[in-house]
Amino acid sequence: MVTGVNLVVIYTDELEACREFYTSIGLEFVPERHGSGAEHYAAVLGGGVVLELYPARSGRRVTGYLRLGLTVVGSPLAVGRHVLTDPDGRAVDVTVEVAAGG
Repeated sequence: MVTGVNLVVIYTDELEACREFYTSIGLEFVPERHGSGAEHYAAVLGGGVVLELYPARSGRRVTGYLRLGLTVVGSPLAVGRHVLTDPDGRAVDVTVEVAAGG
């Protein structure tokens, strides 16, 4: 029985552009490197879910189509639903909510 998702990894040929895109909708990334692995970025979402952006490696990791849905509070986007496209062409469905008490 699966009880939840704890990690989503997006492989991209446009690492910095994707970091900037996802940061612009309210995610906060920190650079990481595990051992001798690739430097990448990680953001911790609600519920402890980790979203990582990794560089795609030629011939080893092909970026593919993915539709990602995120709910954010305090985004520079207007409150409501927005369907955006990230630098790799993935659909990102963003629902912006009002902060509690705001």
